[in-house]
Amino acid sequence: MAVTLAEPKFAEFEIKKSRFLGWVEPVSSVQAAKQRIADIRQQYPDARHVCTAFYVKGQTGLSDDGEPSGTAAKPMFNVLNHKGLVDVVAIVVRYFGGIKLGAGGLSRAYGNAISLALENAELLTVESQWQIALSFPFGLENQVRHVLGKAGLQLQQVAYHDQVSAELTVKQSQKNEVCELLQTVAPAGDQLSISVSALD
Repeated sequence: MAVTLAEPKFAEFEIKKSRFLGWVEPVSSVQAAKQRIADIRQQYPDARHVCTAFYVKGQTGLSDDGEPSGTAAKPMFNVLNHKGLVDVVAIVVRYFGGIKLGAGGLSRAYGNAISLALENAELLTVESQWQIALSFPFGLENQVRHVLGKAGLQLQQVAYHDQVSAELTVKQSQKNEVCELLQTVAPAGDQLSISVSALD
């Protein structure tokens, strides 16, 4: 089951005079992950490398920022993946100490920075989400919006063609209830088309 962090975590250590500062933080979007990376870059403009890895809403992003390919972001991402973390960004700032660590040493150091940051992390279970795609006659739109409103939901991606098409995103715990509510709008089932698919 997927998990995320309850709060941002940080760790710092030194190896062969190189300093590694590691952050792992929960984020709600790719844009938020990129913004956090930009913030750290701005805070540490004199750092030799700012390497990053994120996994947010099924999208990944990895940057070795000048380190040899595969020696920084990938081991960082592997730690996130091993722990089943989603909707997180990992950032490691390195201050070079003048002694080269070699590819193996770099991989261990970058992975270790993230592992240390996560040592006492509180994890939260992430409930899986489902997308419901709808198609219905114009005459049912008000009723559909009304029943969804009672469940605290709104239509998304609404388009008007021969019929109204729309989508909504719901949590696993809401899925069956929402589908049942929608079926009350058109009990015969021939006017309202419902398609449900899991989101990553």
